[in-house]
Amino acid sequence: MSDSQSRGRGLRRIVAVAAVAAVTLGLAACGSDDTPDTATGEANSSDTRTVETSRGEITVPAEPQRIAVLSAGLAGYLFTLDAPIAITDTRLLGVTNLDGGFPPQWAEKAEAQGTEELPAGETLNIEAIALAEPDLIIGGGQGFSAVLAEEAYDQLAAIAPTVLIPSSVNTWQGELEAVADAAGESDKVDGLLEAYEDKVAEVKESITVPGAPVAYFLSLATDEPAFIPPTAALPELLASVGFEADDVMTKANNPELYGSGDSFIISNELLTQVGDAPVMFVVPVAGRSLEQLQQDPLYTSLPAFAENQVYELPATSYRPDYDGVMGTLDLIEETFAQ
Repeated sequence: MSDSQSRGRGLRRIVAVAAVAAVTLGLAACGSDDTPDTATGEANSSDTRTVETSRGEITVPAEPQRIAVLSAGLAGYLFTLDAPIAITDTRLLGVTNLDGGFPPQWAEKAEAQGTEELPAGETLNIEAIALAEPDLIIGGGQGFSAVLAEEAYDQLAAIAPTVLIPSSVNTWQGELEAVADAAGESDKVDGLLEAYEDKVAEVKESITVPGAPVAYFLSLATDEPAFIPPTAALPELLASVGFEADDVMTKANNPELYGSGDSFIISNELLTQVGDAPVMFVVPVAGRSLEQLQQDPLYTSLPAFAENQVYELPATSYRPDYDGVMGTLDLIEETFAQ
C-alpha cells in the first residue's frame, strides 16, 4: 500500500471513529455527499438502488464493496454468493462460541477475503463496525443477534445503509433471496435454487427411508428434552426426500414454541410419550452427542434407540443456510443409500 493510500485509509478510520462518537452522544450532523442519511439509509451516489424493507425503502450501493454482516446465520448466504464481506458476526448456533473463530463451513472464504471477526458481546460493537468502513450493513434474521441489530438500528444507519432481514422470513429460501437482494446478487439465486431442486431429486431417488414417522430431537446444553416441530426447516427439508415427520406437537399437548418457533422443551416425564417414533434424528446444539445419549437409560428405552434407528445430524442442519441444506442432503444420501 502506498503512503497516500495509507493516509487515505487512516483518514477514513478517523472519520469512522468520529461517527461512532457522534452517534453515541446523540449528535446530528451533516455528512459528505456520500454519507448515508441516518433516517432512511439513503446516499447521494448515482450508483445506488432501492431495497424494500420493514423500515421502508432503503437506498443501498448498486455493487457494495464492504459489507458488514451482523448475523453469522446470514453470512453463509453471502459467502455462497461471493459477496464482499468486510466484517461479520461469527456466532453460529451449535458450531461456534464466544471464543471467536469463523464457522468451519465458510472459514476459508472469510480468510481469503480478509474478513474481520465482529467481536461478540451482549450488545453490538458499533465501534468495530464503523472501523470496518462498510458501505452496506446487513442484519436481522433469527436469534439474539437480530434483536441486537433492531435495538441499534439508528446507530447502524448512521454508519452505512442498513438492511435488516425480518424474522418473519423464516425459510432458508426466503433468507437467501432477501440477502441476495440486499447485496445486489439476486442474479445468482435461480442457479442456486435449481441446484437444490436437482439435489433433492437425486437424493430422493437414491435413498431408502428407514421407516416412518420420524422425530427430530434437539440436544441442548441444559439436558432438557427438546423436539423440532414438523413445520421447522429441517423436518420440511427431509420431507422433500421422503421422511414423514411425526406429529410431536400433538403428542406434547401443543406446547408453546421456543424463540423462533422451531423447537419446544418438554419434561422428562413426557419423553416416552413424545419420543415414541420408530425413527429419530438427533441434532446436538451445544448438548450431548448421540453416543452420549445412548448411555442414558432415559433414552435407551425409546423405540428408535432400542431398535438402533436413531441418527445424528450436525448443528448446521437445524437452521440451515444454503450450504447447510446442501450438506445435510449429502449426509442423508450417504447414510441411507440404497
